[in-house]
Amino acid sequence: MKAEYINPFIASLGTVFRTMLQCEVKRGAIHLKERSSPNYPISGVIGLSGLAVGTVVLSMSEQVARQAASTMLMADCQEVNADVLDAVGELTNMVAGRAKAQLEELELSVSLPSIITGQDHEVRFPSNVTPICVPFETPWGPLTLEVGLAPVAVPAGT
Repeated sequence: MKAEYINPFIASLGTVFRTMLQCEVKRGAIHLKERSSPNYPISGVIGLSGLAVGTVVLSMSEQVARQAASTMLMADCQEVNADVLDAVGELTNMVAGRAKAQLEELELSVSLPSIITGQDHEVRFPSNVTPICVPFETPWGPLTLEVGLAPVAVPAGT
């Protein structure tokens, strides 16, 4: 994965959390993802296709998911329920959508978000992609952004 592909996603996550949740995030050290299980039990997953294919995963602790949903819904979300999972999906969608706008040359389409829950759940990236993992800290707890994106071979003459 090209390093320049990750920057729009990092910037997008910071902007979405700041504007939608009034929450500042602090980025940790970027590293290559080595295992298929996200770090936290709740993951929003979006597929990307176009002149590149890949996957975006926003993985977070239950605490972060509940606090984010509470802020978005202006309600006190005490447990992980359908509203909390919908909020995680919407956050993932906003992060991917903002990044897509900055990667116009790739002509990306964004799938609808899927939510996967449970400790040690697995998310598979395309086989030709080694995803990049970006940890973040928030006042509510940790989350990670995982992005795996690879250009598609375009036939000559198109």
